[in-house]
Amino acid sequence: MELLIKNGRVINPVTNMDRIIDILIENNTIKKIGEISISKSVQVIDAKGCWVVPGFIDVHVHLREPGFEYKEDIKSGTESAVTGGFTTVCCMPNTNPVIDRSEVVEYIMNKANDEGFANVIPIGAITISQKGKELADIEKMIASGAKAISEDGRSVLNSKILKEAMYEAKRLGIPVLSHCEDEDLAEGGCMNEGAQSKKLGLQGISNDAEDIITARDIILARTTGSKLHLCHVSTKESVKLIRQAKLEGLSITAEVCPHHFTLTEDVVDGVDTNTKMNPPLRNKKDVDAILKALKDGTLDCIATDHAPHAEIDKNKSYEKAANGIVGFETAFPLAMTELVKKDILKPSELIEKMSVNPAKMMNLDKGSLEEGKIADITIINPDIYYKIDKEKFKTKGRNTPFDGRYVYGRIKMTIVNGSIKYDFNNTKEVKND
Repeated sequence: MELLIKNGRVINPVTNMDRIIDILIENNTIKKIGEISISKSVQVIDAKGCWVVPGFIDVHVHLREPGFEYKEDIKSGTESAVTGGFTTVCCMPNTNPVIDRSEVVEYIMNKANDEGFANVIPIGAITISQKGKELADIEKMIASGAKAISEDGRSVLNSKILKEAMYEAKRLGIPVLSHCEDEDLAEGGCMNEGAQSKKLGLQGISNDAEDIITARDIILARTTGSKLHLCHVSTKESVKLIRQAKLEGLSITAEVCPHHFTLTEDVVDGVDTNTKMNPPLRNKKDVDAILKALKDGTLDCIATDHAPHAEIDKNKSYEKAANGIVGFETAFPLAMTELVKKDILKPSELIEKMSVNPAKMMNLDKGSLEEGKIADITIINPDIYYKIDKEKFKTKGRNTPFDGRYVYGRIKMTIVNGSIKYDFNNTKEVKND
């Protein structure tokens, strides 16, 4: 069966395409882009009024499997991902067991192949059991299908070990994804350190807990020549450090999450634990710096840090509740509302940050709509205005601060490897004899 996407506005930054044009998909690949007439039985997708873009790629997600399937599993997580327009997701290693050896990489890939809705790419741990003491067998994990390494959830605080890992990553041609946090400075904190934390009587996490590790990791990337990707950037000083590193020509990329360009510490009330995350929501100056960095290209990618939790993990005091929120099904509408509708990013620039740049960073042959490429495609109605309803989420998690928020932009369809994996409305088959 062939798929024919007609009448859509195809936005493909890689080829500078932004026009109304048709796309024909045969098997799992894009067969033709152009004016296409129906000559045989074909499933027609009418994309009038919609954007047709390269499938979104999320380089920072937590699928929780293996070990924490009560929070999320590969099936529910990837179903949530395609509902949000993501065709490829890169899962972090802080599972149980940790993704620190080839057997766990293979388990995830086999499970995703059997049950997943989206492409799943494992990210291996930097150290064994993420204890920061001994390097994992990075080469074997990469040979088994991992595409990067990270200690996400924490930093590798031993600089010597991280330096060794960066040399190994450079040898293997893979990026190092860095969670920047000085655990000693952040210890005991549950929100941003500032006026709001003082008002609420909660222990804060200072900006320098992030900034110090950001600076160190950039220095080590300079020394080793490795490719460094900085996760969930949240402070103005980190932005400044990244901008300077790029001016030096270092191989540095960085991501921001929708909650960090949408919310500030002012939404934290010490009760609603859906506002608790790591790094925490910062102040307006930090958010303004992030918005500027998105606009000028200092921040390359938008990632979700999708972190589902069961109610038992969040229904605690603010200090004891788990960090993190779900993100797949709110990422695009938040970006559309806060960035495109407010003229911070053009549509093509948003697609660069959600499709093109993530593919480049992870060395994936994805992120572009071209003849002969795998058909990973997202179709979006950019102008629909609606209310986020967490009870309709496909993820197991309901931990979001965005429930009830009005946003623009609804994912209409997600096509993965040439197959429709999410369809907001029913398509129809047209036969033209």
